[in-house]
Amino acid sequence: MLILTQRFSANPQRIVPSTLLLTADERTRSRRQVRTDGGEVAHLRLPRGTVLRDGDLLKPDTGEIWVRVLAKPESVFTIKATTALKLLQAAYHLGNRHVQLEIHPTYLRLSPDPVLKQMLEQLQVEIVEEVVPFQPEIGAYGHHHHRSSSK
Repeated sequence: MLILTQRFSANPQRIVPSTLLLTADERTRSRRQVRTDGGEVAHLRLPRGTVLRDGDLLKPDTGEIWVRVLAKPESVFTIKATTALKLLQAAYHLGNRHVQLEIHPTYLRLSPDPVLKQMLEQLQVEIVEEVVPFQPEIGAYGHHHHRSSSK
């Protein structure tokens, strides 16, 4: 049984035999059973509060079996705006609701939510529904906040 206990920052040059394809939410659970792309069952036993990022490397205390974490494509809303001010306003209102948010200079990305969609429509920003890897900000204090769903 593979028990992954150590996390290392992404290293694209390191060749690894296995990958873990995980959603943003799954990358916040540091103690659970997972299955690699090759079908091997593995157990995450990382320090509590560990948030995995796309490209991170995992390995057990013993042995040299490395596993790469990949961000699994998932349903998201991608928010675009005609001006930087509109995008900042959307980020402000989403932040007030403690929404997990991926932030880029030209767009914001969040998990789909019909109540948030309605709010964003009132802000007159473009909302694109797509399936892509979602990599929300970890947070200013280095830990992850689960948003309260209004579904």
